[in-house]
Amino acid sequence: MARFELLGTATIPGKGTQLRLLQRNDEFSIKIAGTTGELMNSRLHGSEDALATLACERLADHPAPRVLIGGLGMGFTLAAALQSLGDSAEVTVAELVPEVEAWNRGPLGSAAGYPLNDSRARVHVGDVVQLIRNSASTFDAILLDIDNGPEGLTRKENDWLYTTAGIEAAQAALRPDGILAYWSAGQDPAFTERLKRAGLSVDPVTVRAHRPGKGARHVIWLAW
Repeated sequence: MARFELLGTATIPGKGTQLRLLQRNDEFSIKIAGTTGELMNSRLHGSEDALATLACERLADHPAPRVLIGGLGMGFTLAAALQSLGDSAEVTVAELVPEVEAWNRGPLGSAAGYPLNDSRARVHVGDVVQLIRNSASTFDAILLDIDNGPEGLTRKENDWLYTTAGIEAAQAALRPDGILAYWSAGQDPAFTERLKRAGLSVDPVTVRAHRPGKGARHVIWLAW
């Protein structure tokens, strides 16, 4: 079997943790240096696809929906959102690590079909937290695939998004009848309760990491 080859490295701002992009044939992997396992793999993106499709299917009545995705990753959530939305949509992806955008415009982009080349896609290189705080009544949907979910892994600052203050800020960034969607590697009943205490209706959906119906079980919270 072919071995993974290192294509690039990147440092997470404010953390110092190094990301490593690797390729083996048509398979891509992003890992955190010094840890075992993978942060993401191009063969396991069923739940990233579902994050977009479950949220965007609720925007069918919006004539020109604006969507924010927190975290570019390998581009699968962006690709699924663009596929689910019409020509008048605009999808902004907030990505903290500049090299991740560059990887998606280079060889990694082939995994998801180069969604950044779509004229409806926008990239905000920076912290999605600050973008949410500065975007009152701007988006019809906010899709957050940040870190590992409420149980952070790569960057402690990400935890704020899942606090009561973070949920309220995301609500304020939504237009009327907007929806929040959160990806997580696993269940977190405490986070479900925080969403409910914020006055939101909540639907935690279990999805599989690999299509069709295989791989680890991940969770997507839909809140409106």
